Amino acid sequence: MAIILSIETATKTSSIALHKDGALLASMDTHQEKSHSEYLTPSIKYLLEISGYKSIEIDAVAVSKGPGSYTGLRIGTSTAKGICYAVNAELIAVNTLESMAYGMIRTQHEDVLFCPMIDARRMEVYCLVANNNLEILEKTQAKIIDASSFAEFLEKKKVFFFGNGSAKCKSLLDHSENAIFLDEVFPSAAHIGALAWRSYQNSQFEDVAYFEPYYLKDFIAKKPSAKNLV
Repeated sequence: MAIILSIETATKTSSIALHKDGALLASMDTHQEKSHSEYLTPSIKYLLEISGYKSIEIDAVAVSKGPGSYTGLRIGTSTAKGICYAVNAELIAVNTLESMAYGMIRTQHEDVLFCPMIDARRMEVYCLVANNNLEILEKTQAKIIDASSFAEFLEKKKVFFFGNGSAKCKSLLDHSENAIFLDEVFPSAAHIGALAWRSYQNSQFEDVAYFEPYYLKDFIAKKPSAKNLV
C-alpha cells in the first residue's frame, strides 16, 4: 500500500491531493493569487485529517515540478521537501504540462491533440503537444506564439489549447478550424498524483537534497520602482 500526497503550485492554483495505490482519496483546490504561502500547509493538514491519515503514513510526496511561476514552484518544492525529510518519504516530480494534458485526455475520446499552455509573459507561453496516449509530439518549451505556430499539427488534426496561457493566443490561432480553445482548465494535484503513482511503482524518485524545480527560463528579479523606495 502506498499513500501519496501531491502538491500543485506552478500557477495561481494551489492544489493538493491524496492518493492510495493510485486511487484518489481527497483533493482541495484554491484558485486565488498568491495563495500558496498562506494556504498550502494548513490545507495539507486539513486534507490529512478529513482523509483519516497522519503525516507519518505518507510514503511519497509528489510535486508539480514546472514549468510555471518561479515563486509558486519554490514554495511547492520546499514544502514537499520539508515533508519528505520529516516523515522519511520519497520525493516524486511530475511535469506540470504533462499532468495538465493527462487531465484533459481523460475527458476526451476523439483522436485529437492536446496543447496545455502556461503564461510566460507577453506572447510567450510554456507549452507542449501530446496525443491522446500522452505521447509527447513537441517537448516542453518556452514558445513565442504567432500565426504560424503549431501549423504542422493544425493541418492534420484538432488541437485543444488550454491553461492560463491559451486565452492570449486565441486571436493568433483561431484562423484554423482545428484550433479548439477550452476555458477554465487549471493544473490539478489529482492529476499529479495519478502520474506519480506510475513513478512510484517504477521507483522513479528524486534526490530530496538536490532536486530543483524545472524553471525552463532563468528568473529575472525586477528592480523596485522609485516610488516604492520612498
